[in-house]
Amino acid sequence: MATQLNGRNTGTGPVAHVRFAGRSFDIPLASMGLGAMSADGEIRRAMARYLDVPNHKLDPYVVDRHANGNVTLRPEAVFGCDLVSKSPNRQSLAAW
Repeated sequence: MATQLNGRNTGTGPVAHVRFAGRSFDIPLASMGLGAMSADGEIRRAMARYLDVPNHKLDPYVVDRHANGNVTLRPEAVFGCDLVSKSPNRQSLAAW
């Protein structure tokens, strides 16, 4: 299992940040044999190996890339849900 780090700046170059199983991890990309230009699937597979979980656990995660070379793995956000039109109280939900 990966070591949970306290800070995002590890001093070892770009890191991958992931929140998994209720814990946050900042793992240097180099420690997983990755670079900032590694493919998304490669990053997800390496992170799964590092966390010692099956690959499919991170399949639905999205890889966000940051200008400083860091990457964030996060669950896919679902937008466009049509709750407003299906709600009996449309105005209060629309204002919310």
